[in-house]
Amino acid sequence: MASREENKNPPFPHIEALIDEGEVSIGINYPVGCVAVATDGHNALAMLRRRPGESLMDILQRLDAAIEKAIEQDIYTDEIN
Repeated sequence: MASREENKNPPFPHIEALIDEGEVSIGINYPVGCVAVATDGHNALAMLRRRPGESLMDILQRLDAAIEKAIEQDIYTDEIN
């Protein structure tokens, strides 16, 4: 497995950058169900609800795109509230 320094093209670059100072959580949130949440230490950047039949890779791709949208366009995704 390559170290972060060796991996110049991570599959989820925005998640990769965020976890140095923020947090990404994936799991069950009762009563919502399976969710993926990304925070920057101060704000929730994205809160996604897992779609029926959605794979882990699919929700990670959506989360990475939602983080990018929050950072670059100040558009925050909230599928939970």
